[in-house]
Order: sequence, then C-alpha cells, then structure tokens
Amino acid sequence: MAVFVLGWHPPFVHAQTSPTAPAIPGVSVSVGGSGPTAVANTVKIVLLLTALTLAPAALILMTCFTRVIVVLSFVRNALSLQTSPPNQVLVGLALFITLFVMQPTLQQANTQALQPYLRGQISQTVAIERAEAPFKVFMAKQTRTEDLELFLAYRHETLTPEMERHPESIAMSALVPAFTLSELQTAFQIGFMIYLPFLVIDLVVSTTLMSMGMMMLPPVMISLPFKVLLFVMVNGWYLVVKSLLAGYAS
Repeated sequence: MAVFVLGWHPPFVHAQTSPTAPAIPGVSVSVGGSGPTAVANTVKIVLLLTALTLAPAALILMTCFTRVIVVLSFVRNALSLQTSPPNQVLVGLALFITLFVMQPTLQQANTQALQPYLRGQISQTVAIERAEAPFKVFMAKQTRTEDLELFLAYRHETLTPEMERHPESIAMSALVPAFTLSELQTAFQIGFMIYLPFLVIDLVVSTTLMSMGMMMLPPVMISLPFKVLLFVMVNGWYLVVKSLLAGYAS
C-alpha cells in the first residue's frame, strides 16, 4: 500500500521550477572619439547639465515668485499659523500666480526666441539674447532706480537714459540682483501692512488678559480665533492676491 502511494503521482503534481528572472536590457554610456571635437562635446554636456541645475533658481529670481511667496509667508506668520496652509500649498499657489503674471513675458520669449531657434532660423546666441529681452523689460519695470544704480556702480557703470528707454541693454548680472532686492523690499512693505491689524488684536488680547490677572494664559491661544475670523470676514486671501496682481498690472 505504501509502495502504491509513493509510486502514484497525481496529474496535477509537478516538480517546482525556479522562476526565470526578466531580462533587463543593458545600458551603456560612452563618449566616442578622441580629439578636440570629442572634448568640446563633453564640455558642452557638462555646461548643459550645470545650466539645467541652476535654471530653477535663475527663473525664480527673474520672475515675480520671490514677492509672491514672501507675502504669502507673511500672511501665515501674521495669523500665528505655523503649518497651515502647508508649505506645499503656499509654494504651489505662488507658482501658479507666477505663471499667470509671467504669461505675456513667456509667450513673447517663446515667439521671438524659442520657436525660431527650433526651426533653425536663428543661432543659439541670438536665441538667448532674444529670450532675455522680455525678461529684462519685465524686471526693469519692477526695479527701483537706486537698487539698479547700486549694482551698476560696482561695475563702474552709470544708469543712462538710454538704459532706461531700452532695458535690453542692461546686463543681467546687474539687473537680476537689483530686481530681487526691489522685490524683497516691496514684499516686506506689503508684509508690514498685513501685520498691523493682527498686531492690534494681539495687543488688545494681551491687555485684556493682564487686566483679568490671567498672565499665565498664552495670548496667542486667545487671539488666534479672532485673527482667523477677521481674515475670513474681510476675504483676506482675495485681497492679498488682488494686491499682488495689481502691483504687476501697473
């Protein structure tokens, strides 16, 4: 009986086979050739990767993103809210506001520089110059004269009437930091105006708690609901975004 059981193999019992690993295609990267041409191509690749790494920072400093994100951060701090709205929400809102404000500039750069370059009508150098022109005009409109003169002075240059009429002639190395400095100054001015009403609420709540002898109770815990209520009643987010858009519309 035992021999019969051991010798009988059901049809559904099969020997276990090890699963075959999926074939992974091989990938190899090589730089062919040797000589000046190969070295030049390698240098171009390195420069391209470096430019792509620095591009986000450059685009942020050349657009209205700096002012928008600083003002939104001031709003959150004035409300005594540390994590609400989250950083991802503030950055996302700032990015979309930036795209909305910069849309005419981006369209102009695309029409004048990118599309002709892709069609082979202009060279890379000409495309870069044409792409810089709309951004220079945008930044020059928002840059204070004293900030621009500060950086031009270190280049032993002066702000001429020709530069004021044609911002395309201003060097990026002077215009970008001057524009960023002006944006920070404007953002802090807006932040000060945002802080004022909430500072009054903090003072009233602190004075009331001290007069009641409740000095151990944190004033922020009591003033926070009143701040949020005031901000909601005046439609605060609408007013903040409206003021930001109006600043660039002018």
